[in-house]
Amino acid sequence: MFSDLKEVMEFVQRKKVRMVDLKFTDLFGRWHHVTIPRTGFGEEIFTEGVGFDASRTPGFKKLESGDMVLIPDPKTGFIDPFWDQPTLSFICNACEADTKAPYSRDPRHVAQRAEAYLHQSKVANRSLWGPEFEWYIFDNVSYRNDINLSSYVIDSEEADWNSGLREGTNLGHKIPPQGGYHAIPPLDVLYNVRTEMVRCIEECGIKVRYHHHEVGGPGQSEIEILMDTLTNAGDKAQLVKYMVKMVARQHNRTVTFMPKPLYNEAGSGMHFHQHLFQGKKALFYDVNGYAGLSKLALYYVGGLLAHGPALLAFTNPSTNSFKRLVPGFEAPTNLFFAAANRSAAIRVPQYAIKPHQKRIEFRPPDATCNPYLAMSAMLLAGLDGIQRRIDPQEAGFGPFEVDVFTMDPQELAKLKRLPTSLKEALDALSCDCQFLIQGGVFTEDLVETWIEQKMRESDDVRQRPHPYEISLYYDV
Repeated sequence: MFSDLKEVMEFVQRKKVRMVDLKFTDLFGRWHHVTIPRTGFGEEIFTEGVGFDASRTPGFKKLESGDMVLIPDPKTGFIDPFWDQPTLSFICNACEADTKAPYSRDPRHVAQRAEAYLHQSKVANRSLWGPEFEWYIFDNVSYRNDINLSSYVIDSEEADWNSGLREGTNLGHKIPPQGGYHAIPPLDVLYNVRTEMVRCIEECGIKVRYHHHEVGGPGQSEIEILMDTLTNAGDKAQLVKYMVKMVARQHNRTVTFMPKPLYNEAGSGMHFHQHLFQGKKALFYDVNGYAGLSKLALYYVGGLLAHGPALLAFTNPSTNSFKRLVPGFEAPTNLFFAAANRSAAIRVPQYAIKPHQKRIEFRPPDATCNPYLAMSAMLLAGLDGIQRRIDPQEAGFGPFEVDVFTMDPQELAKLKRLPTSLKEALDALSCDCQFLIQGGVFTEDLVETWIEQKMRESDDVRQRPHPYEISLYYDV
């Protein structure tokens, strides 16, 4: 929003800003913030920063060395629309308190290091990224986990399970399971809510391609934004999730980006469109290549698929992620690529036919990922494929232009599968992390911390009795 500090200070005066909000991302992808009044805000904030206790930030420092500072990026400034008082918000880098050096586990700085490594590689000088956002809007959710009780209840005005509701007014327009794709009002009761979300997103400077109802009948929605460079795309992903949740709250609704909040309904992914450029030259395009892809693009695809199991530890880092990656719901379960095939881990969009449009779409990820880390990991995997000249066709990754869920079981068994659990993905990362550490983008310390925390989450879920197990086994 701002090109220099002079613009920032003039804006603060002109708009009578009362508060300045500083937002930052912890290692595992959640946003945090600290707010200072206008009276304490000056240009020195952009060099000296604002102190905070990093020992209370998941994945950051220990208690005995917790002091850090937040240094805002002036380019990220926007008026936060959800505050009663005029509030200017910035996205920040987390830095060391004494030297002001970027902190090695700050996800935003990892993204910046990934972009620097791309330059150093001489392969390209720019990557563009387009995350797709899918989520559910619910009217009510309650949950509880105790030693003797485990339950959750979700409700949605659109849901087919409410077709027989007799309390209050029931107008009868319900969406059947997996029947919500591009539903139109009166079935789609969320149009105005999504439109308000788009308005807030665009007022923050993010251009939106479209919004629509997604496949999931009980309130699944999608917004897609235009592509941007890696760090900027990470900033925008955090902003979009924030705007979506806050607008829903204003409408007395609730949003979840969980990959699979409902049994036997469509899951929510976060597909990442991506391609490389050298200046204005589109490096993924070759009119004579498969689906219009250049040899370099195919090597990039080879890298993503070869490192796919390890990548999922960052792109699908929740136990819930793997309840989405099952047959029958358009989510990929196998490591292969193809043109326009939505059962593939990597799809080549057929409507992207011009050189600057030619790209690939990595379809396994979901929004439980930290977008800065997920995109950085994908970029490094693709670059490793280019550097090692991994041909996906020779490596057995396709292309397969068939619905794999209808393939002969013997042929299907020949395909390389995605991990089926978070533990399996973490084990793969433990064995295959060198491609992340090259160039100093990820540190061994970051990877070890990630595996330790995520393995703890996996164990916490694995060790808890599941309510359905009571139905299955109580009378044994």
